[in-house]
Amino acid sequence: MSQEGDQKVTDDGATENPAGGAEAPPGADPPAGDGDGESEMTLETRLGRLDEIVSTLEGGEVELERGLALFEEGVRHIREAEALLARAELRVEELVGEADALRTRDFEGDEE
Repeated sequence: MSQEGDQKVTDDGATENPAGGAEAPPGADPPAGDGDGESEMTLETRLGRLDEIVSTLEGGEVELERGLALFEEGVRHIREAEALLARAELRVEELVGEADALRTRDFEGDEE
């Protein structure tokens, strides 16, 4: 753990303020229930964040409470990623259905 100004930075990148409360590492998602921005994340952003979470947890240097918070965040990302994929799949099925409904016909002036 290193110190930056009045804050301490832990090995996983989180900061602790002098009052003792831990803050999320730079680039971390807001806590659950915030609702601002997290639902707007792209699938790629979610997968990237999941990679970061897995790497941090596999490092084994995370305290229990921080590990649980990261695990919960990861589960939220997985669920939302699954929902994004399900919506994309429905859209593809809709588009394919629309394409199947279109029929081609010969051009009447095309008599070769």
